[in-house]
Amino acid sequence: VQLQASGGGLVQPGGSLRLSCAASGFTLDDYNIGWFRQAPGKEREGVVYFRRSRGRTYYADSEKERFTISRDNAKNTAYLQMNSLKPEDTAVYYCAADQNGFGLVPASYRYWGQGTLVTVSS
Repeated sequence: VQLQASGGGLVQPGGSLRLSCAASGFTLDDYNIGWFRQAPGKEREGVVYFRRSRGRTYYADSEKERFTISRDNAKNTAYLQMNSLKPEDTAVYYCAADQNGFGLVPASYRYWGQGTLVTVSS
């Protein structure tokens, strides 16, 4: 069972980036998905999550509505589309999945990707 996050990189302020989270060993469509980030010197924080039973996406705050979760079930992959990126969005981004847990608390999720670094800078 594994999650593989990818797609990070350097992007200019105002730009967009799409992160991928590929699952292996389980069917991602059966799981709640969360995206988290951790900036240098800060705690890991929840950004956005998708609750499967409700079919809804929930955001940490209105500012995070620049980010969108989507899934490609055929590829068993989830995505985080990030738009209008700001320097303060610079962090390592993690995807997480759990069949029952959901929300913005890291402890709610059993499976984690390894993280991918996003740097927003001119």
